[in-house]
Amino acid sequence: MTANPDQDFVLKTIKSRDVHFVRFWFTDVLGAMKSFAVVPGELEDALADGMGFDGSCIEGFCRTQESDMLAYPDASTFQVLPWRPESNAVARMFCDVRTPDGLPFEGDPRQVLARTVGKAREMGYVFNVGPELEFYYFKGPEGTEVLDRGGYFDLTSLDYASDLRRDTVLTLEKMGIPVEYSHHENGPSQHEIDLRFADALSMADAVMTYKLVVKEIALKHGVYASFMPKPMAGEPGSGMHVHQSLFDLDGNNAFFDAHDPQGYRLSDVAKRYIAGILKYAPEFCLVTNQFVNSYKRLVCGGEAPTYLSWASRNRSTLVRIPGYRPDREDACRIELRSPDPAANPYLAFAVMLAAGLAGIEEGLELQPPTEDQDLFALSRQDLRRQGIQTLPESLGEAVELFAGSALMRATLGDHIHSYLVAAKRAEWNEYRGNVSAWERDRYLAVL
Repeated sequence: MTANPDQDFVLKTIKSRDVHFVRFWFTDVLGAMKSFAVVPGELEDALADGMGFDGSCIEGFCRTQESDMLAYPDASTFQVLPWRPESNAVARMFCDVRTPDGLPFEGDPRQVLARTVGKAREMGYVFNVGPELEFYYFKGPEGTEVLDRGGYFDLTSLDYASDLRRDTVLTLEKMGIPVEYSHHENGPSQHEIDLRFADALSMADAVMTYKLVVKEIALKHGVYASFMPKPMAGEPGSGMHVHQSLFDLDGNNAFFDAHDPQGYRLSDVAKRYIAGILKYAPEFCLVTNQFVNSYKRLVCGGEAPTYLSWASRNRSTLVRIPGYRPDREDACRIELRSPDPAANPYLAFAVMLAAGLAGIEEGLELQPPTEDQDLFALSRQDLRRQGIQTLPESLGEAVELFAGSALMRATLGDHIHSYLVAAKRAEWNEYRGNVSAWERDRYLAVL
């Protein structure tokens, strides 16, 4: 095999770093990490021809009679796992899943995002994202006993998890994932680590790595980390605010316009992109907020915005325009505040981008901003009287909006769209049949 530079680096690093196992990583449709280990002697053939596995065992992939799949490792994602021993080391690579005839498998979330990013590039854009993921530390996976009673940005002895965050950040950086900052969040034992923005596909890989690293470091310290959207009633939920922007192929920020007559420094492209997000957010909500528990967080009066509105200063709107460095072109971006950290990042980034691109293609006009009104203080009835629409109130409502969405079907493909409709309808019906058993315990030890 003639190795490209990335493949050559992989093969040489395996020898120099005493790597004895290479983990092939990919996700199922819901975003759960899947993996199998390949020994170095098989790797050269795997890079050329993929490694076969039974796709019928993977949630949302395929039926038994269509089960043969191939995992093709992406050599550019190779990293040695720093939490494993240096002797007989373990590395990982993310994979694209293909059918035996070499075609991309339509149920592979990573390739859904790659396809959507490819459409953006055809339109002349690179999609950059920078997510802020929140999570909780608990003393174990079976309950919600917290480690501290700290609050937002606290730096006191209450912040017992400072060492956990430090070790997590150092581990991420060893894996080539830049971190902007970390801090204690609003809830007791709730934390946030923010990743530096990157192109969407690289960032989705980084988010999957991030979630695994957070859990691995927590386990090393004898505690449990949870990305459940709303693990405790009466305490803040955990979100995944997604900062996003489009750059042109020359590296210029297509969202920035210093001469914006409204003073937001947003270009017409940015405004149409936001309009697309606001129009299609109810339809893609099933992807960005995919569990019954997600809608315990998305409630009126809570800290997670459910209102189809935008602003700069107002954090109760669905889309916010961060204003930390208003005159810097590279800092111009929008922030979508509704997604939760339990979402599959490949599909979540894909549907956000698809909605924004649809806004551009359709030439949508952006509604006026909502700057001075605290939407958190209004009920859904008050909002509707003012003409302000909201996200779905439940998983059941989200399923039906998603099911009828031509844009979601076109973006995700028939396979994933149909699977999510069927699986999430079943989940909603099961929940309604036994609400008390689903309030918290259904997800706590999983997410």
